[in-house]
Amino acid sequence: MVLLDNDGFLTQLTALFNKSKTQGTVYVTMKQYHGETKPKPRNLKTSDPNPHATGEPRCLFRATNGKKKLSTIVMHKDVNKFQLAYASLLKTNIDSLKKRDRKSKKNKKSKATQ
Repeated sequence: MVLLDNDGFLTQLTALFNKSKTQGTVYVTMKQYHGETKPKPRNLKTSDPNPHATGEPRCLFRATNGKKKLSTIVMHKDVNKFQLAYASLLKTNIDSLKKRDRKSKKNKKSKATQ
């Protein structure tokens, strides 16, 4: 997995979207990130409500098309800037989605009422 800076991630994600325009799928996930690379065992004796609450909150973005994997860590102070750039990237590259087949949905409803 390639860990990129935020701008590099967005440019590589654009290339990944362009590569899979005709055929393929791009999966993008995001989750809270605490900075640990390996899970720590829980100590059941301590009553610490949030043992990971150290430092600035971060978000981990991952993207893959099955062959190439990309990831970036977005710091709390950069979330607004990254979110605007990510939203504009999605708006420009989401045009290759398949349209929903509304006829089959109407046929199922009419068959169910009969």
